[in-house]
Amino acid sequence: MRVAVTGATGTIGREVVRQLHERGDEVIAVSRDPETAGMEAMSWDAIDLSGCDGVINLAGSPIDQRWTDKGKQRIRDSRIDSTRRVVEALRSADPRPRVLVSQSAEGIYPRGTPPIAEDTAPGSGFLSEVVQAWEATALEAEHLGVRVAVARTGVVLSRAGGALPKMLTPFKLGVGGPVAGGDQPFPWVHVSDAAGALIYALDNEQVRGPLNVVAPDKHTNKTFTKALGRAIHRPTVFPVPAAAIKVLYGEMGSTVLEGSNPDPSKLQNLGYKFKKPELEDALRDETS
Repeated sequence: MRVAVTGATGTIGREVVRQLHERGDEVIAVSRDPETAGMEAMSWDAIDLSGCDGVINLAGSPIDQRWTDKGKQRIRDSRIDSTRRVVEALRSADPRPRVLVSQSAEGIYPRGTPPIAEDTAPGSGFLSEVVQAWEATALEAEHLGVRVAVARTGVVLSRAGGALPKMLTPFKLGVGGPVAGGDQPFPWVHVSDAAGALIYALDNEQVRGPLNVVAPDKHTNKTFTKALGRAIHRPTVFPVPAAAIKVLYGEMGSTVLEGSNPDPSKLQNLGYKFKKPELEDALRDETS
């Protein structure tokens, strides 16, 4: 296949590109700076998806930044505007790619402990509102006859970026611990599966609409904390109070203090086999 990938140099994007290349696909990145992308690339200013078989859309500014007014605008615009540009490029492509797999997030869901399927009504708040608009923009491509899947991904575990490297510093210093009691769900997925599920959706005609991309091994913040401590042989006896998270992160701290519990049954029933389904194995892989 010839696959266009936006966000190809990000944490998930690099793994997507690696897996696509490993199986012999041709990858073209969509980049702000094609000269430094390190692979065949086209500019956002001149997207031409003609002749591509599919598109994987991963563009977006990191969620884990302080949610100032400017930060919120950056988070929102980087996702919705880039996805809109992809849909417009699909509209003008000839021949047109047959599938768009667009990144999304479990942040769309209500916070709480009950298992959540893809047909659950969205939650409230800034992150949920952004994700709803992000998905709606991607799903506009269905009107062009393009199959669309949106991957509602949990916390991605990767030594190369994202949440895990930030967590490791206090843990390695021996001051890691559960946050705000630690009873909130911690939906996680290994980077190989975050990428693998996207590619599975790219390949399989039956994969449409929203798809929870989280590991089947369920954990709370507390049990995740204990597993991470075991993986790096450090104690986890210093609980982090909610007030400290609010001071450190502001409104963005709500993503740490609260959790949701997406159910990956749809992905599994569609036939996807997780490469790293168990947390202990996933953490050893990324911390050893």
